[in-house]
Amino acid sequence: MQSTLKKYLFTLLFLFSISLFSQGAWTKAKNEAYVQLSYYNIAGYSGIYGNPDYRTERKITDNTLQLFGEYGISDKTTVLLSLPIKMIKAGDLVSSVAGVPITSDGSETALGNLVVGVKHQLYNNKWVISGQLNVEANTGNYFEASGLRSGYDTFTLSPKLNIGRGYDNFFVQASTGVDIRFNDYSSNFRAGAEAGVKPIKRLWLIGFLDFSTSFENGDVELPEANLATGLYLNDQEYVAYGIKGIVEITGKFGVLASYTSAISGTNVPKRAVIGGGIYHKF
Repeated sequence: MQSTLKKYLFTLLFLFSISLFSQGAWTKAKNEAYVQLSYYNIAGYSGIYGNPDYRTERKITDNTLQLFGEYGISDKTTVLLSLPIKMIKAGDLVSSVAGVPITSDGSETALGNLVVGVKHQLYNNKWVISGQLNVEANTGNYFEASGLRSGYDTFTLSPKLNIGRGYDNFFVQASTGVDIRFNDYSSNFRAGAEAGVKPIKRLWLIGFLDFSTSFENGDVELPEANLATGLYLNDQEYVAYGIKGIVEITGKFGVLASYTSAISGTNVPKRAVIGGGIYHKF
């Protein structure tokens, strides 16, 4: 327990020691828009981080098709939308209590938690500071037979502070905030930081860290079949790292790819997330 706590504290110190740069600090200019379509894959897995680690009853595959957009309603205020479509599967049996499974195999395609938000620029003089509030809707689905779940069974309010600075071929940014959940789910404290460099024209290479820890202030009782899949459980925590690459094909259109993995966590998969997508600026 002390070792895990030290990891979390070290990560927090690292995030704030690089001068509190922030994810998504910049707002769009008035009438400027950005749209991104991405696909994320967590290949068949059964290992889940915990204390101790544990296994799902069946092999789980978790794919997400995500539409994300931002639009500047003024030079200082941007609205955003994230629409995730989840494609989840419970496959071959991995383990069961007394040899009697409580879930069935199955594949489902369903809406995840829809997110709408607003971001407002608070300061802009070399450093950019913005405040942001996201509202995550309770639009996920639960499938009783397979235990599959496409989102949290609750609304979530996510206020956060973003700080960043950009140069010609380099940027740094970070964010910190909380996920306030309802319906007896625990809330979370979150922080993240990233730095990007442009080694050649039209190519960005970005490294990032993300951290989330539960306040453990909720005691929601989820179905046993849901617990057996490990999807969208309560008290999820993680320390994650990753890399992203962005290729600017034109000034307004490009492609991106990402790799994310957890250093440690609770109730999250022990498997990396591979992502790719396209974007367009208007």
